[in-house]
Amino acid sequence: MIRCAIIDDEPLSRDVLRQFISDHPDLILSGEYKDALESMAGIETDLVDLLFLDINLPKVSGINFYKTLANRPQVIFTTAYPEFALEGFELNAVDYLMKPIPFDRFLQAIQKVKERLKVHHEPPEHIMLKVDKKLYRTAFEDILFFEAFGDYAKVYLENQVLIITTTMKKMEAELPKELFVRTHKSFIINTSKVEFIEGNQAKIGNKLIPIGMRYRESLLKQLN
Repeated sequence: MIRCAIIDDEPLSRDVLRQFISDHPDLILSGEYKDALESMAGIETDLVDLLFLDINLPKVSGINFYKTLANRPQVIFTTAYPEFALEGFELNAVDYLMKPIPFDRFLQAIQKVKERLKVHHEPPEHIMLKVDKKLYRTAFEDILFFEAFGDYAKVYLENQVLIITTTMKKMEAELPKELFVRTHKSFIINTSKVEFIEGNQAKIGNKLIPIGMRYRESLLKQLN
């Protein structure tokens, strides 16, 4: 899954992009902001692969804002003014979408993003977990399983439990699918930590994790 953020001061433009992202099976929306300054905290703390960045923003332009980012995600600039296209491409932008954005052009831009990420992507060994205002660098091998906890999630490690400020849906999208699998609407497990399966439960550490009927087949395939 490609984690996206929208930065655009026009509500209608945000609505269009939000719907396009929702309709695409490889995209998930991580954040949505009305201007660059509002987005700064979110962009710095959340892992984002792709920005849909409007150029004509209040206070600071999208191009100038993108220049300030230390770790720049892939960017697709959006605007109603074609004269800004050249400067956007000088920043190695993936694409430049003119408003109103047609869905077919959106799909073309996403395909370019996928090609870039395929080239540059290396399998990660860790994930940054947000706990309150802190980010914990956590190795995948240290994670036993995740459990839904309202609008949050619990992360069970060998000797610690963290409560992270994210949903299970977002968490599932950020985890490597070759290692983590959903067993229940409330549980995602590290398959390398499974000791045994008995009936509709999986044993991990000193816990028995429920296995829902709709998840059982994919779990067994993963373990095999």
